[in-house]
Amino acid sequence: MSLGVAAYATIAYAAFPLGSLVHPDMKTNFENHRIAVYLHIFASSLALVIGPFQFSKRLRASRPQVHRLLGKFYLGLGVLLGGIAGLLMAAFAYGGLTSNLGFGILALLWLYTGARAYWAIRHGDIASHQQWMIRNFSLTLAAVTLRIYLPLSMVLGLPFELCYPIISWLCWVPNLIIAEWIFNRPLSV
Repeated sequence: MSLGVAAYATIAYAAFPLGSLVHPDMKTNFENHRIAVYLHIFASSLALVIGPFQFSKRLRASRPQVHRLLGKFYLGLGVLLGGIAGLLMAAFAYGGLTSNLGFGILALLWLYTGARAYWAIRHGDIASHQQWMIRNFSLTLAAVTLRIYLPLSMVLGLPFELCYPIISWLCWVPNLIIAEWIFNRPLSV
């Protein structure tokens, strides 16, 4: 799904006029903040494409240099640029303060978990690096869960102006809870 959302976003934002595929109330904000929108879409798409491969034990074992290089692209271009642009976009997110905070905290946590993962690996703490990367990629996957919840809310006939601020939190909070559960669950004997 990560690769599918990245492909959709790349094609949609490269082939169609900016704002043509979003809710009409969001179009003006997208047009007024073109650089932030494009930077966020394309950098975040890079993170969505690279991220799943970084969890491959086979890649890490057989080609550690490739893993490191992809990690630099993932964190340096995908997360850093995508996160900064996402933080800028959060300031004008549709849905008012609830959406501003939902997407703003998501962007800050995405940047923070990426920085912690980088710091851990630079200090040789592989276990901590892996945990921070699980957290980070769970936040990257907010792009996927957002694109599940939005169409679902439309199919259910729920008003966009009610759902979007809720989805600004729902797209990432459960992902992060699951990530925490993964490495905090009791081990079975």
